[in-house]
Amino acid sequence: MRLTTWNVNGIRNPFSYQPWNSARTFPAMFDILGSDIVVMQELKIQRKDLRDDMVLLDGWDCYFSLPKHKKGYSGVGMYTRNATCSPIRAEEGLLGVLPSPSGVAYCELPEEESIGGYPSAFQLAELGVDPAELDAEGRCLVLEFPAFVLLGVYSPANSNGMRDGFRYGFICSLDCRIRNLTRAGKRVVLVGDLNVSRDELDGASALEDIRKAAITHEEYISTPNRRVFNQLLIGGEVIGLRDEGREEGVLWDTTRGLHPDRKGMYTHWEQKVNARPGNFGSRIDFVLVCESMRSWVKDANTQEGLLGSDHCPVYVDFHDTVQSHGKEVSLVDEMSPPGVFQEGARMKDWKLLDVPAFSGKRLPEFDKRRSIKSMFAAPSLRQPSSSALHSSIKPLSPVKQEAVAERAIAGHDSPRLISTAPESNGTSAYPALKRKASVSAKPKLSKRQKSDTPALAAKGQQSMKGFLSRGKANATELPTRTAGEDQQTKQRFTTPEVPTTPTASAPYLPDPATTTEQHPVPTTAPPSAPASPTPSTLSAFTDASPSSFSAHAASISATQRTWSTLFSRPIAPLCEGHAEPCKTMQTKKKGSNQGRSFWMCARPLGPSGGKEKGTQWRCGTFVWGSEWQGRRGEERGGEGG
Repeated sequence: MRLTTWNVNGIRNPFSYQPWNSARTFPAMFDILGSDIVVMQELKIQRKDLRDDMVLLDGWDCYFSLPKHKKGYSGVGMYTRNATCSPIRAEEGLLGVLPSPSGVAYCELPEEESIGGYPSAFQLAELGVDPAELDAEGRCLVLEFPAFVLLGVYSPANSNGMRDGFRYGFICSLDCRIRNLTRAGKRVVLVGDLNVSRDELDGASALEDIRKAAITHEEYISTPNRRVFNQLLIGGEVIGLRDEGREEGVLWDTTRGLHPDRKGMYTHWEQKVNARPGNFGSRIDFVLVCESMRSWVKDANTQEGLLGSDHCPVYVDFHDTVQSHGKEVSLVDEMSPPGVFQEGARMKDWKLLDVPAFSGKRLPEFDKRRSIKSMFAAPSLRQPSSSALHSSIKPLSPVKQEAVAERAIAGHDSPRLISTAPESNGTSAYPALKRKASVSAKPKLSKRQKSDTPALAAKGQQSMKGFLSRGKANATELPTRTAGEDQQTKQRFTTPEVPTTPTASAPYLPDPATTTEQHPVPTTAPPSAPASPTPSTLSAFTDASPSSFSAHAASISATQRTWSTLFSRPIAPLCEGHAEPCKTMQTKKKGSNQGRSFWMCARPLGPSGGKEKGTQWRCGTFVWGSEWQGRRGEERGGEGG
């Protein structure tokens, strides 16, 4: 059984990349991951953005914790394969204060209905966080299986330096909930993007960060978030005495545990500097299991070759048979409700009503709906025999048939099948209903037909039927034209022909007075008719000289060149190390240069994380955008002069 965690940086992003670009479906992505449980972080959607292809997946159940207020922000989702596992309880939020599907907060549900491990009032006071605010951002999903409790987490980052307190409160709350579950005797598995690395081995820029900050290794390890995280880990490095209540680690780092000395085992790369090809990244995505599950792990690794996000998937493979409560059992027996599997064999079919109420398929907008595939795969209903059908039909008297038919035609009754007993002469047992000539049914006006009322018609509103009928009526009321009138109209709006032998002084122009006299201009011309030339425009056209025409054309051409230069993409300079076009970037760091654009080498950042000379990685070319624009202007000026 495989468990995979992946920060997808937007749930739609993986569809834009290979290897499943041709399929563009969730099942295709899951088949490539080869997992039974997939945990995604940073979905960047809200509940209203959920689609059928995200929820109604054949063979998969799903759960979502999405932000309640912020749009396109955070979000965690879990998918479980119905053939191998099914949770017995599911909830969202880390502290249990969010309302469950029944409306009661998770922490207030009866013990047999809740997962447990919620912080006490005293622990909440020590954490110093607002529980409702912390859980409202869609950062934690909790699923309980008989084997273990699974927490899928997207920990806050500190990219702008404004959320240090919130970030520290979240990781302390996570530590508190996990330790409470452990004390309650439950196995715990923590997966997700924790946005913290445990030591220098997990960050390519760690040594450079230490040098720039002028701090020691002990100070680097003892930063607040890293210290709490390392105290949660079995074997995590902690400087000095441990905090009260964190005397020992409770979770084992599967990837680092199986690959203790591997360097460059990163899970995240900065996209802005294209750091992934050179593997200049950090390891901030984890699969952590409790101590009693260490023997369950068969393999754990990263899948850095799968694109689609600035993170890569991290997975763990469990053995098919594991030690549970002092005996060896099949893992699938422990991954579904009791009685579903027995010694690895399925005893009960998966049913939607058996999954937790928090399931995405049981949301009101998706409940009682099926995918196209499931509709065709459903077994066909057993059709009754013809004899049973005739025996179930009760004949109606002719009088009652006629009465029912009149009511159905008049619109009083909904259409239904009117059946009679089989006739002895072999004719149809369901004769057609006939409407009596004396019956007059007054049809009800639909919403569209109501717009044809006089009150609405006065406001210019009308139905499509009325519009078409009026168009036909207007067409029939138009007076007919004779052939002579059509010829006059054609001559009236036709430009006079220019003679083949114009005079030498000026091009031929018709005399306005003569033209008006021979072809009087109508008072109302159709929109398609060309406007008649006025004496002022004719005189201006007649007096124009070739030089004025040339100057006007040159002015128009210069204006076009100016606008095209203004809106065209600037020419990129060539980098010094590779003589290749640079790429433009913008300074976002606060200071005097914030907002300024600059040019730099377009190649990926190298493994060293710095600018290199004579290598295939990014060189040290750096040109401010304003300076390059000025240099280009000087070059153009020199060429022109």
